[in-house]
Amino acid sequence: MGDCEPTLVNHEMEHHIVAAAQHLIMALRASTNLNIDDMRSFLSNVEARLSTKSTPIESRGGPLMDMEEQLRQCEIVIMRWEANQSLIWDSSSEETSEYMNAAAEIQKLVENLESVSPIRNAKQKELLLRAQNILQRAMSRLTEELRHILVWYKEYHEPRYMSCRSFVEDVVYDESFASIEDEAAELTSHAEDGCSASAERRVSLIRPDMVPALKSIAQVMFSSKYDQEFCQAYVSIRKEALHEYLVILKMEQLTIEDTLRMDWDKMSNEIKKWAWAMRIIVRVYLASEKHLCNEVLGEFGSVNSDTFVEITKASMLLFLNFGEAIIMSPHQPEKLFRVLDMYEVLAELCNYVDALYSEYAGASFRIEFHDLLASVGDYARGTFAEFRNRVALDRSQKPFGGGGIHPLTKYAMNYIKVLSAYRGPLNLLLCDREVKCLEPCLGIDNEEECSADSSCALAVHLRSLVSVLESNLVEKSKLFKDTSIQHIFLMNNIHYMVQKIKDSDLRRYFGDEWIRKHIGKYQQHATSYLRATWSSALSLLKDGGNQALSFCKPTFRERCKAFCLAFEEVYKCQTRWIIRDPQLRSDMQIATTQKVIHAYRTFLGVNLGSIGEKYIKYTADDMENYILDLFEGSPKSLPHPWKK
Repeated sequence: MGDCEPTLVNHEMEHHIVAAAQHLIMALRASTNLNIDDMRSFLSNVEARLSTKSTPIESRGGPLMDMEEQLRQCEIVIMRWEANQSLIWDSSSEETSEYMNAAAEIQKLVENLESVSPIRNAKQKELLLRAQNILQRAMSRLTEELRHILVWYKEYHEPRYMSCRSFVEDVVYDESFASIEDEAAELTSHAEDGCSASAERRVSLIRPDMVPALKSIAQVMFSSKYDQEFCQAYVSIRKEALHEYLVILKMEQLTIEDTLRMDWDKMSNEIKKWAWAMRIIVRVYLASEKHLCNEVLGEFGSVNSDTFVEITKASMLLFLNFGEAIIMSPHQPEKLFRVLDMYEVLAELCNYVDALYSEYAGASFRIEFHDLLASVGDYARGTFAEFRNRVALDRSQKPFGGGGIHPLTKYAMNYIKVLSAYRGPLNLLLCDREVKCLEPCLGIDNEEECSADSSCALAVHLRSLVSVLESNLVEKSKLFKDTSIQHIFLMNNIHYMVQKIKDSDLRRYFGDEWIRKHIGKYQQHATSYLRATWSSALSLLKDGGNQALSFCKPTFRERCKAFCLAFEEVYKCQTRWIIRDPQLRSDMQIATTQKVIHAYRTFLGVNLGSIGEKYIKYTADDMENYILDLFEGSPKSLPHPWKK
């Protein structure tokens, strides 16, 4: 028998005693000549009546009448709101408390009535059914109130409080481009960005003064065994709210197939949005969602974590599935920076995800998140290797026009410059990858700097990449038949490499000795160019000049004419060649002037009388001016006629 039965029996006995006493008093008043025998007989009858067990309980008053009255009072409160379209929590606090107290009282009445087993009479059964019906109405109303609070008291937050560094531009190689603008590789230093891996940032998802209302609704509904109805309503509304945040962050519901069908520009933009949105969702919104669940459902054990997982499941799967789709796509060098952005975000958020899903219900998310981090890391390593192969195996079929900076050089150096911004993740990913480095790093004065920068995994791989590029450029130079332009080509490209390294953070990975060595290399190519271009022509100006001009010793006039013809040929050819760097071009023009004009001026000064002024096609000043047209990338011909 339940806890309620002793109370019912005690109240019933009390009632019988009172009734018997009243009956005795009435009898005594009605009779004035009762003898002792009559009194005994009467008391015996009262005792019998008190001991009778078969009298129906509903024929008397007592606790059921009290319960019925209590139920009636609660029913008045509950039913008063049935026809009222306004919300309880929009009314006064007194009315809200009255309703919640009534709901709690009905729940206790149902519990008391159900505790008497078996149900002993029709009245008790009637009261139980009536109480259960009213309780159901109250729970339905509270479910509506729950939905109303979650929807109308929702707090909105624009994702402006997490400023992350601007993602670097894509560096894409296409040999059809004659020029790849260096601006494409400009990036924001990690030291200057605003995206720190600080603690999670919580915001209020529900107006704070309404959180106690949610908690009180949860307490009443859970104690009334309507916990499933509460959780279903709570999950559906909060899941929808989280979806709204994803819309604000412009995250699309993409399948793996949708992602794999994207062109690269679209995929790149989606990865940018993914990285930005995932950081905000995990560190801000999910952290806040977890906090709200703890406030509302913290006292209900595993229900709390189960509810949080249900709310966030769709959103987390959206992020995880997108990441899985990316690593299913082919390895292409242009993807590496976007993938490294993904890796950085995943690595940064690992601890947050572990904390958010620390309970058993979230174990699968923890595992999937760590698996994705490892897979993205493997994909990044494979893409890095593909870039190295691209640089090593790029084979041109014809020489690059004008001997200028090859698109591969710009692409590779801009790519390498951007790689240096990802020192942290790349050092982790490349630390176990051995590579033959042809260019050791020397000349860093600070020993600590040398060990930290020049000896790290990234530095070794960057120097190796530049060595691979340089070897490829040497092969490309051989496509030129003219030795002079071979040297111009290598001078241009090595100079470009040196400038990229010297004027950026790459310097810390290569060292000053590497820079000095390669300055020497392009200067040597400049010297070799002068020798290859002008040695033959300048030999005409020397005593005993080119004997091939005549079976006998050539005259001064013939030697001067031959030199001018050689100069014309160089001018016609080398005005098409290009040195884009203004300082390098000026240096080459000055070096040419010093080597050529000085010799020509000396030759004319000594032999002018023997030649005759009218046979001098170009003066030294003319040639000095014409040399300024070299390496401009614009073919020209000399218009100067023979002097008469």
